[in-house]
Amino acid sequence: MDAPRSPNVGLPDDREAFTSAALISVDYIAPPEQLAPFVTTLYHFRCDEPVIRDIQPAAVGQVCLFPHGKGEMLFAAGHRDPNHEVGLLTPLSRATPIEVAGPFHAFGAALTPLGWAALTGLHAGEHRDRLLPAGAVLGPGIDALGQELLAAYRDRRMSGRDCAQAVGGFIGANLKPVNPRHLELVAATGQWLAASFNPDLGALAGTAGYSARQVQRLVERYFGLPPRALARKYRALRAATLLSAPNLEMEDEAAIAEAFFDQPHMIREIAHFVGRTPARLGDASTPYLAEMIDPRNLRELGG
Repeated sequence: MDAPRSPNVGLPDDREAFTSAALISVDYIAPPEQLAPFVTTLYHFRCDEPVIRDIQPAAVGQVCLFPHGKGEMLFAAGHRDPNHEVGLLTPLSRATPIEVAGPFHAFGAALTPLGWAALTGLHAGEHRDRLLPAGAVLGPGIDALGQELLAAYRDRRMSGRDCAQAVGGFIGANLKPVNPRHLELVAATGQWLAASFNPDLGALAGTAGYSARQVQRLVERYFGLPPRALARKYRALRAATLLSAPNLEMEDEAAIAEAFFDQPHMIREIAHFVGRTPARLGDASTPYLAEMIDPRNLRELGG
């Protein structure tokens, strides 16, 4: 069955829209060292409620398998994609609500920009904001493995951790070479984003010998957004990471205040990319959100 549809789901201040943290369990598993440049984290998500509502912050992409639960992602453009049993979440340009008829279990891998490119070969900007059947992009191998893992998980022959690690193994065995100059540009873009809340857009010109126009196209190809929008996204994600910390240092608070035109602007930007207003970042209603804005999940920024 399809998940129930709520006209309010996704509104940042709607406290009743999202499933309580006490009802959700999320295990994050560090990828093997050789996979770390390509995978931010492996994960196993569980919630046995009849209805689950949560929100996915703007991210790069995921290989995601769903042994239990049927639902949809509700994209800002107005379309809805179902959670195919063996799925591929493409890069997201903004926070995206999730509605599922539970119980809902999932396992998989969150990709870095390099991992998205090396695994899929797809232009991140041209394919963003979709939840696709993974086999349509990655071939029949992921479907065959996926069905084996789903059956083993449902029969309790494999744990969620073991299934997630098997997904990581598939990724490691199916990575394609990336143009070395592009690798240099991806690394430089991460450093550029990490250097400032508002990095100079002109600073990337000439990277790896590319013109400003070429840089614009390649950044969108690997990160899903052109440089200006990408800087907005990571400004919001980094600000949210700091604001969600138990103790905000005075210098960090000052840096965030300087990064945005004014407080309403900051609130809008964080809500757009993260799915919560700053006042809601520390509440316990969205453990998935809290984990995805953890500093270790911004490793592509040199963290």
